[in-house]
Amino acid sequence: MSKIRKVIKFHCSGKSKLFISNYLSLSRNTVKKYISLFELLGLSFEAIDAKTDAELEVLFSQNTVETIEPKLQKLHDFFPQMERELKKVRVTIQLMWERYITIHPDGFKSSQFRHHFKIWGKRVNPVMHMNHKSGDKMYVDYAGKTLSIIEKETGEIKEVQFFVAILGASQHTYAEASISQQKEDFVTSVENAMRFFEGVPAAIVPDNLKSAVIKSSRFE
Repeated sequence: MSKIRKVIKFHCSGKSKLFISNYLSLSRNTVKKYISLFELLGLSFEAIDAKTDAELEVLFSQNTVETIEPKLQKLHDFFPQMERELKKVRVTIQLMWERYITIHPDGFKSSQFRHHFKIWGKRVNPVMHMNHKSGDKMYVDYAGKTLSIIEKETGEIKEVQFFVAILGASQHTYAEASISQQKEDFVTSVENAMRFFEGVPAAIVPDNLKSAVIKSSRFE
């Protein structure tokens, strides 16, 4: 649970700022800031509690509530839903802007919309940089969207899987289409990737692939 949410919860239940500060290991100035912003917002605890941790971080990261223009606040309120929608196939930022401008005709234009979303994303989704050792790991996965091929002789359209392998340090990439994600096709694709890279990594890291998991109901 977000510490912001906990501060507001304790405050609404009658706890002192000193108690909240000690219990949550927060400075008294931070506790005072959160409580002051909560009171200026004029929202109930139920309204605060209904917001996600990401929404609370954005709302309470402002120095004063007055710095958030109503127009910008509506945009920030739209972003959490937009972020979830963007994880779906064929949903783009342009499509989400069209939905937003339909709801808010006087809202931001496309370029400003993208600009504010980029800033918002950096604040609520900080990037963790990873250091990769050369030749250490090869990351493998299948693209979420399948591709299609056409049989020359019959004209039949068949769906194929799109296998991708990436070396962590260099980002050197190998990709191929395969008939399925079954174990045999998966192993063949991995072998082809290592031949392409002309080497064997210390570890092969799949992303939750069933093909890469061997299940057994008994030990032999």
